[in-house]
Amino acid sequence: MKLILTADVDNLGAPGDTVEVKDGYGRNFLLPRGLAIAATRGAQKQVEGIRRAQEARAVRGLDHANELKQAIEGLTSVTLSVRTGGSGKLFGAVTAADVAAAVKSAGGPVLDKRSIELPKSHVKSTGTHRITVALHPDVTASFDLEVTAS
Repeated sequence: MKLILTADVDNLGAPGDTVEVKDGYGRNFLLPRGLAIAATRGAQKQVEGIRRAQEARAVRGLDHANELKQAIEGLTSVTLSVRTGGSGKLFGAVTAADVAAAVKSAGGPVLDKRSIELPKSHVKSTGTHRITVALHPDVTASFDLEVTAS
């Protein structure tokens, strides 16, 4: 099945790329999630527009990513209060969405939860944890998240 990607897909391509994938992968994963469109003549004409928009975003993105990095690393304390048991273990886990909300409430920028990289995929105990944010392929920012019991 021949498709045109509308978003960045790991191990497949970038927006605007025309790719050949197996029918099931395209029909059951890429198309329903809006990650790709069918490669028709009309869609082929849209590819150039998608590529131009992606290039313009990438040029603006690097400067903007550096500004966001300075804002994130300039945060003095990012604290998240969660419910815990008697031994300091959390009821559940801290997710990337929780971290994004904590950064915003600490006065930081609004972050996409998909760009936040948690240690061992989830934080499940109180204390200070190092969080990394992939703002751009060339720019990453790190900060300390303090998880406290409420």
